[in-house]
Amino acid sequence: MSERDQNNENEIEKVNDSEVEVEKSKKEDEYEKICFICHRPESTAGKMIDLPNNISVCSDCMQKSFDAMTNGQIDYSKLMNIPGVQIFNMSDLENAVPKQQKIKKRKEGEEKKPLLDINNIPAPHKIKAKLDEYVVGQEYAKKVMSVAVYNHYKRVATDTMDDIEIEKSNMLMIGPTGSGKTYLVKTLARLLDVPLAITDATSLTEAGYIGDDIESVVSKLLAAADNDVEKAEQGIIFIDEIDKIAKKKNTNQRDVSGESVQQGMLKLLEGSEVEVPVGANSKNAMVPLTTVNTRNILFICGGAFPDLENIIKERLTKQAAIGFNADLKDKYDHDKNILGKVTTEDLRNFGMIPEFLGRLPIVFTLQGLDEDMYVKILKEPKNAILKQYQKLLALDEVKLEFDDSALRAIARKAMEKDTGARALRAIIEEFMLDIMYEIPKDDSIGQVTITESYIQGTGGPIITLRGQEPALLEG
Repeated sequence: MSERDQNNENEIEKVNDSEVEVEKSKKEDEYEKICFICHRPESTAGKMIDLPNNISVCSDCMQKSFDAMTNGQIDYSKLMNIPGVQIFNMSDLENAVPKQQKIKKRKEGEEKKPLLDINNIPAPHKIKAKLDEYVVGQEYAKKVMSVAVYNHYKRVATDTMDDIEIEKSNMLMIGPTGSGKTYLVKTLARLLDVPLAITDATSLTEAGYIGDDIESVVSKLLAAADNDVEKAEQGIIFIDEIDKIAKKKNTNQRDVSGESVQQGMLKLLEGSEVEVPVGANSKNAMVPLTTVNTRNILFICGGAFPDLENIIKERLTKQAAIGFNADLKDKYDHDKNILGKVTTEDLRNFGMIPEFLGRLPIVFTLQGLDEDMYVKILKEPKNAILKQYQKLLALDEVKLEFDDSALRAIARKAMEKDTGARALRAIIEEFMLDIMYEIPKDDSIGQVTITESYIQGTGGPIITLRGQEPALLEG
């Protein structure tokens, strides 16, 4: 290679390196500088003083450091001569603030843009049609959620258009375990491509006690939005197990994980400015804080509310307990849709405070699953459990089939367990274990058909060898 070509290559490398540096500095400019000492972001602490090795210090901390050095009793010039004392290396501090604790800058003078353009927000029937592909049944719940989410993002998009302020429509969903509450919300957030935080109410406690602060709910959403405050302020927060923060009955102790958590959540649900830690669950001196406004955050609360059925039955049977029109005590015992008759009064009797319920205007229930719904869950959704196993075996070039009678047998077993759709996976894992273990041994197997007798434990699956008639494998 000639000297001229070598020089050209060096020039190209320099240009590429400088482009990489420019790109890197642009990315860094997107995030706020954070004070190395007090961990406050630039938006709170003011202009930062830049030190070598990408270290920033706010003017307050710099002043305090100068004051300490001026008024202190230590002669820093003699420190170097004291044995065992090493002056620290500034380059060691370069990555002192981790990336997940850096906050994206808010652009000054720029209007907040909604995540979804008002003209591109999918209509409720389109949102529901997408949910139908993944979630079986629960028609009413899907309809309510589609309308609520559509209205919420219309509200965000038209926030500054006129004087009419549209109220936020937070939701409370009630349904037995395994009926698809969390799955509905996860699917919804994936379809809309908005930041979603799913959190559990069981770990929340009143501020000052061991456990997660109430603000940690918003902190999770901020992390999901890649520390972009504006994006987080238009996200969705799903608080699961909300029934676990009901008022504790017959207790004389301080209720730090019950009623007081409900009280603390009131301002979040209504909409307020809250200071949240960035990249951590709890506030401490080493974690930067930022302010998030919860006015445009949609809150969806969900819970199984065990024993709520008994409260509803008690109210319904008490209405006419004596005389010719009296209701029988067991009239509602076999009513599958008893949760659908829930009222705010029932939820108050359960232990939810009226102020909390007032901030969740949309209350809807999910139905318990019957045998037909279990069968549909097994085979109809886009990522149904059977389709997952068929794909696994297809990778071994084996076709997996299920008899209709086998699906019914699985559904009946799931109903006995009484843990909702979660039971299906446990049952299928159990009887597919031997099949998944044995099939990779024999390359000649072409098809496996699961029969009812195999599910019941009285027979085996039908194994078909490549190019041969089906043979019955004894269980």
